Amino acid sequence: MTVRQQVLVLYLSTSALDSHVVGWARYDGTGASRPTTGDSDEPPYPDGVAALRDGWRLFQAAQLLPPHPGGEYDVSFLKHEFFFEKLGQISG
Repeated sequence: MTVRQQVLVLYLSTSALDSHVVGWARYDGTGASRPTTGDSDEPPYPDGVAALRDGWRLFQAAQLLPPHPGGEYDVSFLKHEFFFEKLGQISG
């Protein structure tokens, strides 16, 4: 069997891993599924801890940067980004 990486990106409401998911993306290197943006109205997990309990391994969290003075309420990118991975097997 050959091993391929599956990646789950969760954007959380705060920097705490147990805060709720506000955005997500999935990528499947095994080819078993082909997730696309907007393919679900519900996140795959309610928070990052639930993903850990399901076997996803956390390998990167966004660096915490304080806002610049006066920019506390600016709207921008989703900054609380967590990357998870699972290893899946494929035939061949």
